[in-house]
Amino acid sequence: MRRGDLVYYATAPIRLFGRSRAFRIAVAAMLVTGACFAVTLWALDHFFPPVSSAQQAVAKLPPLPPLPPVTRASYVIAPVAVSLVALRQSLNGAAPREFAGKNDNPVSKLLSKADIGITVSRGSMSVTGTPNELTINTPLTGTLQITGQLATQAGNLAGSLTGLLDSAVGKQIGGLTSQVLDQHAEVRGEVVVKSKPAIKSNWRLEPNLSAQVALGNSALTLAGLKVDMAGEARPLIEKAVGEQVAALEARLRSNPAIERAARAQWAKMCRSIPLGGGKTGLPQLYLEMRPVRAAAAQPQVDARNVTLTVGVQAETRITPKATTPACPFPAQLELVPPMDNGKLAVGVPIDVPFTDINKILEAQLKGHHYPEDKDAAVDVEVKRASLAAAGDRLLIALHVKAREKKSWFGFGAEADVLIWGKPVLDQKNQILRLTDISLAVESQAALLGVAARAAVPYLEQALADKAVIDLKPFAADARKKVAAALAEFQKNEDGVRVDAGVDDLRLTGIAFDQTTLRVIAEADGTAKVSVTRLPAM
Repeated sequence: MRRGDLVYYATAPIRLFGRSRAFRIAVAAMLVTGACFAVTLWALDHFFPPVSSAQQAVAKLPPLPPLPPVTRASYVIAPVAVSLVALRQSLNGAAPREFAGKNDNPVSKLLSKADIGITVSRGSMSVTGTPNELTINTPLTGTLQITGQLATQAGNLAGSLTGLLDSAVGKQIGGLTSQVLDQHAEVRGEVVVKSKPAIKSNWRLEPNLSAQVALGNSALTLAGLKVDMAGEARPLIEKAVGEQVAALEARLRSNPAIERAARAQWAKMCRSIPLGGGKTGLPQLYLEMRPVRAAAAQPQVDARNVTLTVGVQAETRITPKATTPACPFPAQLELVPPMDNGKLAVGVPIDVPFTDINKILEAQLKGHHYPEDKDAAVDVEVKRASLAAAGDRLLIALHVKAREKKSWFGFGAEADVLIWGKPVLDQKNQILRLTDISLAVESQAALLGVAARAAVPYLEQALADKAVIDLKPFAADARKKVAAALAEFQKNEDGVRVDAGVDDLRLTGIAFDQTTLRVIAEADGTAKVSVTRLPAM
């Protein structure tokens, strides 16, 4: 056949397309039909995805029982350290600076028509701490004033003053006549208040206060006689100090500050925290936190702080949707022995559907060629990957295209490679690895039998290293979101500083059923509270 004839016959369809209207309509109809068919296939694959090869492979096996609902116990043990400086400032602002009073005592009765009054001012308080005890020292400066007259019956005065003054001097009073008095004496001393604070189960503080008054020597000369003024002032001062201490103790016992602060933090913990989703490429999950128990150890006192250690236990679980947990605040606070200070542990059971893992696994394997040695006799390209569970094993099903490279023809076709293995959690590298791997090749193509089976030895070694599920994105996202949730507790305002953070998150276990892989994660961190300024009492 001449070349001109060959060109003539090859271009005949083009000439026919230009001359025949029916032919053009037929071609257009075929193109439209083909486009509709392609769009229909795309829609079916997108909205009604086919059952994965892994699901088909395990469909004939007995189904696994569903995973039981599980929650993990989490807890926060936070020391709340109140500085002695803050305590001193609060007490200084609450206690009165001055007080005054009058006294009726045996000495006053020896003074006819006499009044004994006192005015006392206090200085700045100092607060010191020793193990389990606070000591509050306050200096006092006062003035004692006596007005009136000496009794005219010296004999009676002498008998009454014998116990207070020198007996010989007392006898000399008998001859004294009434004298008008207007005498002042300075009194100096110190009030020492000790406290052994304790926390009670009703969220209140028991201060356990006790006070002592110490006065220096002070004498006043009345009609030539020296009288001990410290003894006259003591009852007045002790009465005033006792009243102030009793009032302070009552206020502290009824103060709801501890409960109010605990309720605020309890409400913050009761929540659902989003995990994954968005730009992370991970499935949208939620960490539900539900506080269920509160405990505290008795306050500890040292040279710088009074420290109350409070612990909260919470139940945590991962849910596919946001929840609104119910978290009733405990009416009673559990009192426990001293606990580890500043420790935080959050247990997180992460339930991930296999459909979501399939997307991660496929992104990890799709398009990869095995073996990686270019001189190997075969080349296997992964087209699709899926995961399913059966018994105590997981199945990774790879839809591959295998091609032999020894001959010029490059025979090959597509097939399903089934990889069975026991899942083992690699805690250090945060991956799920398959061990005891066994492979099976399923194909209807006769030509593939040689190519695919020749590839099995290469695949076994390659997949022993590559057939893993990377859990680091789940762990990293969980750590980030838990840390973000804890950041909401942190503050540095109104004299209160809260520090809380996650130091480490580790994966501790796995479980699975027919549809879900459960990974158990535990986050460890620290928490502490420092109080440098207290509200007014």
